[in-house]
Amino acid sequence: MELTLLGTGAPEGLPRPDCHCAACASARGDRARAATALLVDGVLLLDLTPGAAFAAARAGHTLSGVGQVLLSHPHDGPALEHPAGLPASARVPDGRELALLSGHRVRAMAMDAPGTGYEVTAPGGERLLYLPPGGAPAGLDHPGPYDMVLADLHGRPDALARLRAVGAVTAATDLIAVHLGHDAPVGPELHRRLAAAGARAVPDGTTLVVGEYHAVPDVPRRTLVLGGARSGKSVEAERRLESFPGVVYVATGGSRSGDADWAARVAAHRERRPGAWRTEETCDLVPLLEADGPALLIDCLSLWLTDAMDQVAAWDDAKWAAGGSRALHERVDALAEAVRQTSRTVVAVSNEVGSGVVPATASGRRFRDELGRLNAAFAAECEQVLLVVAGQPLVLRG
Repeated sequence: MELTLLGTGAPEGLPRPDCHCAACASARGDRARAATALLVDGVLLLDLTPGAAFAAARAGHTLSGVGQVLLSHPHDGPALEHPAGLPASARVPDGRELALLSGHRVRAMAMDAPGTGYEVTAPGGERLLYLPPGGAPAGLDHPGPYDMVLADLHGRPDALARLRAVGAVTAATDLIAVHLGHDAPVGPELHRRLAAAGARAVPDGTTLVVGEYHAVPDVPRRTLVLGGARSGKSVEAERRLESFPGVVYVATGGSRSGDADWAARVAAHRERRPGAWRTEETCDLVPLLEADGPALLIDCLSLWLTDAMDQVAAWDDAKWAAGGSRALHERVDALAEAVRQTSRTVVAVSNEVGSGVVPATASGRRFRDELGRLNAAFAAECEQVLLVVAGQPLVLRG
């Protein structure tokens, strides 16, 4: 099955003519995107957007062989433009299947938002799934796996999590981000963020072969996200796992009775996380890393270190010199070994405090030094290490 993307952008396109944001200002050349429309084997057109005939011609194709035009957008979606000779556009009712004369079968899938998703099966058995902007499957009765999925992976990463949870998306599924608008990151950051979810984006006019081997982006299995206070490091860590099902959020900070500010911070983190994630409040990380299970998000290592230093009485100079230092380093070594041996996907957050003012107290300097050693030991076991500055992730490794 051959698929040509006549457009890959949001319904309003990219750039938007009335917008002066950074994304729209830089959307030139391959970064400019028309509203998403798909031409399947020259016989099926999914979504009919203005300029479709010209877009097909630019990609080296024609719409003269199209026998069926189907709409996925909500009824109040983008404007339609019917080139002469094309059949009238239609929408398949949810759950119904349409058989084309070409041998393709199209099944309409109910969404949890306005619009219709389409599962297309080629005469040769290749299967693709196309989802509308802002939509995720409302239910999957016979999911797949699919050879290719095209969806709003930036706006609705939880749609990908649902598909992964039921086996509709596997490591071999080619994941293509479409419906990309000015709220998506620009330039290389878009591709880096999609790659972290095992997906990719392609320019308008790209022709793909569904079911053909493609080097699917490798999802880093172990990632450390570093950053200063309010740098956006926790948001970046959460973003890297929002397309995965059943994530276990490991909160190492616990609760602090009577501390209203701390309670507000914890609540803000909890409200930001997907509802399907499960939270465990613990600093006992090694057993979690040793066990099989879904992805872990550990937030954060600096609070884990605080607890570990409490356990070995690291704040007492005499006890630190008498064995506290050795006991702490053994705990750090055990954690690093567990990260090295784990089979789980892990994203961990930690503070980067070594670039600030030298602490005035011995205990403060001790914590700073030990956190630097912990971060280095953890980073050594990770495929990817990021430093977040002013909300912008910088790749240090991977």
